[in-house]
Amino acid sequence: MLEGIAERVFLFRIQLQNRRICNETFQILESLLASKDVKSLIETRSILKILLRSEAVFVLREISEKSIDSKIPVVEFFINAFALVGDVESCLALKYEVLVLRELKYMNHHSLQVSHEEWLTFADDSLNNGFYSIAVKGYENALLCIQRTKLAEEKSGIFTEVQVVGKIKELRDMARTLVASQSVQAQTARYLKWKCVPQSRKNDSCSMGAPYLASSLFRSGIKKRNIQKLRQCQSQQKNING
Repeated sequence: MLEGIAERVFLFRIQLQNRRICNETFQILESLLASKDVKSLIETRSILKILLRSEAVFVLREISEKSIDSKIPVVEFFINAFALVGDVESCLALKYEVLVLRELKYMNHHSLQVSHEEWLTFADDSLNNGFYSIAVKGYENALLCIQRTKLAEEKSGIFTEVQVVGKIKELRDMARTLVASQSVQAQTARYLKWKCVPQSRKNDSCSMGAPYLASSLFRSGIKKRNIQKLRQCQSQQKNING
């Protein structure tokens, strides 16, 4: 890393450690990512992602007992910082937190509560970036917002049918399906990894008795499930071709 960038990274770290969560600190971060040298920029982004994740854990833990008004600006600072360094996962995770905080803050002020459009945008971003579990939460909160709005409009006598409910439910169900699919893929990966374990390690496992038996049954279950899925796909393909 170039000496000038290293100095600014150090300064940015000191600012975070001194809990200077402000525009000045964010401007230092922006200056770090202004490099036109692609190699240097990639290296700097990688270092900053690790630094931000590490410091965010400590900062958010420290403010856990503070008021919602104190928490929101801090969380929003890290949302913007993670977005700037390209850490989509951390950015979306904190976006969810700040939306929940706003819901709590304006619990008794309907007009200031998070809108279903905001939840829907958040859910779509999560879905498009492969974070399906978070997407499901976003869609469910969007539906709750619509239900809340519907009740308020019914009470005031100005209720109008919301047309987006069906689409949101469809997207939520798709995200749920992807969560389940992701789980099956993870189980399959674990099974394939186990298959690659050297024979000597397998023999060591056999001496473990009951725990080995349980894990063996678990892996067997995964194998059977995957075989069933393969047969179902083959059967469907035959019906299509037939």
